[in-house]
Amino acid sequence: MTTGSTNNRPSEASPWTRRGFLLGAAALAALPGLPADPAAAAAELPDFPADVALYRSAYRNWVGEITADGLWACAPDGPDQVVAVVNWAWRHGWRVRARGAAHGWSPLTVTEGTPSGAPVLLVDTRVHLTDLALDSPTAVRAGTGVTMEDLLAFLEEHGLGVTAAPAPGVLTLGGVLAVDGHGTAVPARGEQRQPGHTYGSLSNLILSLTAVVWDEGAGAYILRTFRRDGADCAALSTHLGRSLVTEVVLRVGANTNLRCVSRTDIPAGELFAAPGPGGGRTFASFLDEAGRVEAIWFAFTEHPWLKVWSLSPTRPLTSRKVTRPYNYPFSDNVPTPVAALVGRMTSEAAWYLAPVLGTAQYEAAALGLVTTLSADLWGPSKNTLLYLKPTTLQVHANGYAVLTARDGVQRVVSEFAAFYRERLTAYAARGSFPVNGSVEIRVTGLDDPAATGMAGARPPLLSALRPPEDHPEWDTAVWLDVLTLPGTPDAEAFLREIERFLLRTFDGGSALTRVEWSKGWAYTDDDVWSDQEVLSDVVPAAVGQDAWTEANAALVRLDPHRVYGNAFLDRLFGP
Repeated sequence: MTTGSTNNRPSEASPWTRRGFLLGAAALAALPGLPADPAAAAAELPDFPADVALYRSAYRNWVGEITADGLWACAPDGPDQVVAVVNWAWRHGWRVRARGAAHGWSPLTVTEGTPSGAPVLLVDTRVHLTDLALDSPTAVRAGTGVTMEDLLAFLEEHGLGVTAAPAPGVLTLGGVLAVDGHGTAVPARGEQRQPGHTYGSLSNLILSLTAVVWDEGAGAYILRTFRRDGADCAALSTHLGRSLVTEVVLRVGANTNLRCVSRTDIPAGELFAAPGPGGGRTFASFLDEAGRVEAIWFAFTEHPWLKVWSLSPTRPLTSRKVTRPYNYPFSDNVPTPVAALVGRMTSEAAWYLAPVLGTAQYEAAALGLVTTLSADLWGPSKNTLLYLKPTTLQVHANGYAVLTARDGVQRVVSEFAAFYRERLTAYAARGSFPVNGSVEIRVTGLDDPAATGMAGARPPLLSALRPPEDHPEWDTAVWLDVLTLPGTPDAEAFLREIERFLLRTFDGGSALTRVEWSKGWAYTDDDVWSDQEVLSDVVPAAVGQDAWTEANAALVRLDPHRVYGNAFLDRLFGP
């Protein structure tokens, strides 16, 4: 799908009219499906397992760039019903796509252009695959349809938690693990990793997983459990939608109290300055101090919103205690001035208002932090780690992880920021405003299997955070995202320049660029997930050709009939 159409006036039916953009694709995706007409179901899905709830459903990804209407969907009441559904799909030539929150950008679940009535069956994990139980005092057994908010709340009740997590609590655990979901955390200066915690992706916490896979002896798909010290688990731990995992056991550790301090007073030129002996309030200095940092830099503004989390066993005097997540209402509920500007830009093609929108977003954040007393928060980890609701402004996002040594972080950030600023200024000088959202910068560690405490555990093969064997000094990943409204003219061309800059600047010499699976990448001048060189050559090479080949071979062996897949995954991995 071309997301940067030159048609600057969306139709009234478009979700990007002023009236429609606030509802958003994620809200549409959550609407219940239409109950199946028995006659239609019998005609289109003959012999479908009678005890599995079946209905018609639309699919919408997070921002509505990928849509499909009238697909068949079902909600198995447990793993055994999932097996029955998968075997039905295999026998009838259908493909199965696990659906969680649909809070993603890339076409890993459904591809754009999937027609109504296509032999594609959505398996909704959110309805029944949600069991939670302690497997041991340091491990949790969870169904893959459970949301991250429910998982973290359950852990908190038992005195447990994770180091970092993605910001949206609505994400399903299965969706997070499929794409090596992560938060932002590295060890602060002098900090030691605590048992059961990881600075890498949440996939790195997997002890075992249960998936529906092909069994040659049975001549059918069956449930099989894989331990983290096995080769197949290394492929399944980040499977990109090429398998269906029903349950996982995760290693977890003691919960922590976190303090989260927000600042909007540090100029981008100082925060993202080139590394040097002068010190100052640089991104790397905050990373050394606290280990948990995020910068949100609104387009055409000079002062990013910097968030710094730090371990804090007791509440600091200046901090406000928070007892629940989502403590930035000015961000989760689009302020009226921001909504009005977005409405004008999308309905009137007033894209030149991007600098005004950037300023409005910055001012809303700076003022909101003060008026809601949310500039200095403290509480159990869940309450500051989860801060993004589906009601926030929904935008297209590209995504990359730059692997580097810890002391290379400031260089990566400063070189990216300088290139981004220069190209945005150049585009604006010729009357083009391809970015109207923000840049988001996070930093994590890599996937160290030692975090599991299991001898022989292997890192997830397809995780962007898998440590490269030829660069043991690389222990850190800088995550870079650029956000803009769908349909913004010249967005794809601009984001292609960003991608090409990252690939050539951090090409495996001093650092290495990998794509963030769930977001935008492989840009052409007018499309996304479409550059054949990136799909066929760059991505496998960055993952590592041996790891790519091993993962692909395992996933094919576990699903030789390619029940789990779609046209995009076929193109990415080959026939």
